[in-house]
Amino acid sequence: MTNVEAAGASPLRTAVVADFARSELFDRTFQEGMALVEDAAGYLDGEGRQSAKLLSRAAAMAYAEASMRLTTRLMQVASWLLVQRAVREGDMAAGEACDDRYRIQQPRPEPEAPELGELPAGLLALVRRAERLHERVAHLDRRMYVEPVEGEAPNPVLSQLDRVRAAFGARPV
Repeated sequence: MTNVEAAGASPLRTAVVADFARSELFDRTFQEGMALVEDAAGYLDGEGRQSAKLLSRAAAMAYAEASMRLTTRLMQVASWLLVQRAVREGDMAAGEACDDRYRIQQPRPEPEAPELGELPAGLLALVRRAERLHERVAHLDRRMYVEPVEGEAPNPVLSQLDRVRAAFGARPV
């Protein structure tokens, strides 16, 4: 059994993963992601910390929640990007990167979004940038790892899950 077979990835899928890792799109996405991580860390340790001290108690709680969501989202994106870079540099086989543990997590529906009106503009800008980047990376992840590659047999498990979701009115993966 080859590493590709052990990881459950087809040769077509591993080719897609390897091609992406060598692409200009990956370069741009990686640079944007790492820059956003640095920007967020700098803001939260500096200007953001000072701004948070001036907020009302309720707004300070919303700030803490928003900053935790921001850092969680950015850590997921950074982790995904580092896996792709490991493929590019030959530190990880493309088939190994297909493992489910490396998939980007879809954001959970928020039961009640915090009131963002009083939050500092700097934090809100970082949150919006992180949401857009996370959406793009999640889209890339689905295209590369979940959706069938042309010429590849569809995943029977995903097909069954899609049928169950359709039966209960949920959207397919």
